[in-house]
Amino acid sequence: MRHNRRLRWAAVPIAATLSLVLAGCTQAQLNGFLPGFIEGEPPATNHTERISGLWVTSWIVLLVVGIVTWGLTIWAVIAYRRRKGQTGLPVQLRYNMPIEVFYTVIPLILVLGFFAFTARDQQAIEARFAEDDIDVKIEAIAKQWAWDFNYVNEDVYTAGIQAQLDEEGPAGSVKQDELPTLVLPVGANVEVALESRDVIHSFWVVDFLYKKDMFPGKTNYMSFVPEREGTYVGKCAELCGEYHSLMLFNVEVVSQGEYDDYIDSLRVAGNEGQLSTEYDRNQNLPGTGAPELKEEHEGE
Repeated sequence: MRHNRRLRWAAVPIAATLSLVLAGCTQAQLNGFLPGFIEGEPPATNHTERISGLWVTSWIVLLVVGIVTWGLTIWAVIAYRRRKGQTGLPVQLRYNMPIEVFYTVIPLILVLGFFAFTARDQQAIEARFAEDDIDVKIEAIAKQWAWDFNYVNEDVYTAGIQAQLDEEGPAGSVKQDELPTLVLPVGANVEVALESRDVIHSFWVVDFLYKKDMFPGKTNYMSFVPEREGTYVGKCAELCGEYHSLMLFNVEVVSQGEYDDYIDSLRVAGNEGQLSTEYDRNQNLPGTGAPELKEEHEGE
């Protein structure tokens, strides 16, 4: 009974301290200092909070494990240190079943827990919208070293070039107004089909806290709802060749009216139709329709 009372009295100040500390945290601190969050505004997408929650919770669990481990290590160093007048080794403990079970069960619980929560969140993030629920369909085509974007429902497109260095700006800066730009309406159900014309690339919008690889000959998909207007930085996250660092793009999330105006501007500019992957390098590989050389001296 005394032991239980001590635990209760110890838990009260700990809980109060945690409450005060967490109450004083900013939005950035509560989300693990990850991008994609602005104080007083919605997150970048409908998946952003879920991803940051998994990240922050994992670190809290790992910090608790670290504190317990460090505490036990320091306690063992102090409690079993060599005292004055002692010689030789201390008593060696072997086959301590409670400790061995503890060291086996706790890591197993941690691994299974991380796996279960990761699988749960991955299933939600990877889920595609039903066909009738998709508001905007985009086909993003990666190429060395730029991006093309097809607006599938509207039958228009934009073709991009790799980032151009801005010689008049700071060293290493690029011309932002010349970067490929993907425009999306806020609050819409967006599905992006990811294609590659040449090598493996990776579609990464930093503030979305999510990226996905793009493979030649295979289509991957991203489904999300952009929830906050603004301009978001995007880049290729897979080393894809000499100018990989210049394979940049922007995502602009705008109102529905601004999105409609942008689509109309593409039509006026003559960007009607859809770009394809017809220059995919896979067509030159053996077994994909490339002409075969006839053997010399055939029939001899």
